[in-house]
Amino acid sequence: MRALVVYESMFGNTRTIAEAIADGISSLCMVETMEVGDAPAAIGDDIDLLIVGGPTHQFGLSRESSRRDAAKQADQMLVSRGFGVREWIAGVNRTAPVMATAFDTRMSEPRWLRFVGSAAGKIEKRLKRLGFTVDLPAEHFHVTGMQGPLLDGEIQRAREWGKRVALTVTNVEEDRQAA
Repeated sequence: MRALVVYESMFGNTRTIAEAIADGISSLCMVETMEVGDAPAAIGDDIDLLIVGGPTHQFGLSRESSRRDAAKQADQMLVSRGFGVREWIAGVNRTAPVMATAFDTRMSEPRWLRFVGSAAGKIEKRLKRLGFTVDLPAEHFHVTGMQGPLLDGEIQRAREWGKRVALTVTNVEEDRQAA
């Protein structure tokens, strides 16, 4: 089995989570992690699992304007400086059946922010529209403020989530081959 983790990250927190997810997956299958600007334009039968993630901006996926706002607030150069997950998904071509899921990073405070809007939810909807099989629930990881850092324990939680996702997909693949 082969997995691809595609991420968009402004301040590096989402990249850190993507790398931890890939680390969790790597014990069960081959995995590659790519910043969205480097991600392929087509997802074919060489990928069994696609995981896509990004930061939650204004209760959803980043836009050009929200990325500009992030750049103004950044203490350093942004990780993702080109287009974002929104634009990548709009242009990606699925050429084979592929299982997919999503994750996002979001602020942990104020607590009500945890219950409104989600980049992961928007990613899931777009992947489903393109025909990806999205049977695995999205996951949310929390940062302490707009620029982070990640809450304690989030990196380990991302590793564990990645491993659970890979186990689920591996079991589905084994059941499909046995049938």
